[in-house]
This record gives sequence, C-alpha cells and structure tokens, in this order.
Amino acid sequence: MRGLRRGGIVLALGLLAGLVAPAYGNQRVVVALGDSLTAGLGVAPDEAWPALIEARLRREGYPYRVVNAGVSGDTTAGGLRRVDWVLKNRPEVAVVALGANDGLRGLGTETMESNLVAIVERLRGAGARVLVAGMQVPPNYGAAYTRAFSGVFPDVARRTGSALMPFLLDGVAADPRLNLPDGIHPNAAGHRAIAEHLWPHLVALLTR
Repeated sequence: MRGLRRGGIVLALGLLAGLVAPAYGNQRVVVALGDSLTAGLGVAPDEAWPALIEARLRREGYPYRVVNAGVSGDTTAGGLRRVDWVLKNRPEVAVVALGANDGLRGLGTETMESNLVAIVERLRGAGARVLVAGMQVPPNYGAAYTRAFSGVFPDVARRTGSALMPFLLDGVAADPRLNLPDGIHPNAAGHRAIAEHLWPHLVALLTR
C-alpha cells in the first residue's frame, strides 16, 4: 500500500483541495474515511467501492452522496489528522476504514485503537452515525499480533457505540480473482464485492 508514492501524494492533495463539495439539493452526506483500499488504488474512480455505494444509493432512492476520503498509505494517525476536513462536509454517516497500513507496518495496536476511538468520537460528537470497518493482517505477523490487531475493531465499536463491519475485505482478501497483481489491493471485481458486503451494514444507518 506504500507503492505509487507520487500518485498517492497527488491524490491526497486533490482530496484535501476538493473534499468539501457543495450540497446538492436535499442530499445528505456519507463519508468514507480510509486508505488506498477506499481511495481505489489501481482502479477507475467510479469502480471504487464508495462510488459503487453512491450509485446504489441513487438507484434505491436514498438522498445521499458519498465523499471518498480515502488516501493511499494513510494510517489511523493520518486519518485522525484529517477529521477536521471530513467534518466540513457535515456527514450524516461515516464509514471508518483505517488500520490496514498500521498493521502492515507492525504499529502498536494500543495506539491504533486510541486513534480510531478518537476519530469515531470526533465524528459522533459532530452528529455522524459511524460504521467501523474491521481489518486483518496476514498470519505471518504472528498469532499474538494478528489476534490483538483484529480485536481492535470490535473494541472500538463497543467503546464508541458504533456499528461494525467485521472485515472490510471479507471474501476478497487473498482471492487472486478479486485483487490486483500485488495481491493487496482489490481490482474492480473486488470493489464490487466490498460494496455488496458493506451495503447491509451501511443501510441500517441511513434514513429516507
């Protein structure tokens, strides 16, 4: 996820410049706060799962637009620094899909949990309903770390009273048919699977 550094920087600058979009009629806002798994590294913008969720919202008559606040290479610490930008969109719902890069770098799970709790509490304090999307790391990181890592996300949801999607990449991770050649980032089919799996968790937080 640290690949394409230059592209990630350009994407980040573009997001920070254009993250606050004008309201469209009575549309409300869903923000997807994440890393390259959310930004859609390696796929077209309209193939990334936030765009697919927005398209389904429109088809099913929900008056929401989706702001893709994914930045490649971002960690929970970086996400915490970006919360003020996210809140300028006045989101009604936020999907927090961060932590994968913390795990790949072997960062401490206590710090990661603290960052995630701070992010969610800031969002909830501003009135947003939050869906926490869980992450996992490969078993080669060791049993103790993988167990502690995967346990962070349900703990964050419980501590903050937020909804939980146990694993963002459920059914996608490690499937070569659903990932780019790097074996880490979902391809277009993988993003479609993410959007399908995320939908029931998200729709429970929406209002007509």
